[in-house]
Amino acid sequence: MGNDWLPNKRILIVDDEPDVLESLKELLPMCDVVEASNFEDGKQLLETEYFDMAILDIMGVDGYQLLEIATERKVIPVMLTAHALSVEDTKKSFKGGAASYVPKEEMANIATFLNDIFDAKEQGKSFWWRWLDRFASYYDKKFGPEWQKDDPEFWKKFDSWM
Repeated sequence: MGNDWLPNKRILIVDDEPDVLESLKELLPMCDVVEASNFEDGKQLLETEYFDMAILDIMGVDGYQLLEIATERKVIPVMLTAHALSVEDTKKSFKGGAASYVPKEEMANIATFLNDIFDAKEQGKSFWWRWLDRFASYYDKKFGPEWQKDDPEFWKKFDSWM
């Protein structure tokens, strides 16, 4: 296990599901967590306050628009989703500047995923460098072992960024 980068990190979580906000807050007690339950609040917080990272739901809070704002503001964006869980949305998130794409079913391990991202930042690596290690078997189960076949060029390029 690498370093623990999470203590005192300021993290914005934008999700329209109160139980998700609550769970993430409980899973990240070492962080300074700020919550927003809708797009407008998330947008205002991103535009007016400092955050090390933003965890954004895709559905319900217009996560892709928030992803754009977070990227502009140099806040590390992480997409967290249940309803928009697809290979297409994974690629869209990556291309849009997200540092990771986490299925809500894997939320219990959020601290590990966020540490991976801060580790990558510290080492000057792509934020996604451990993503395939962490999620390839999950994606194999969810979408079948051929899930990368729809766009082999993208995934080949993706590998070279790691």
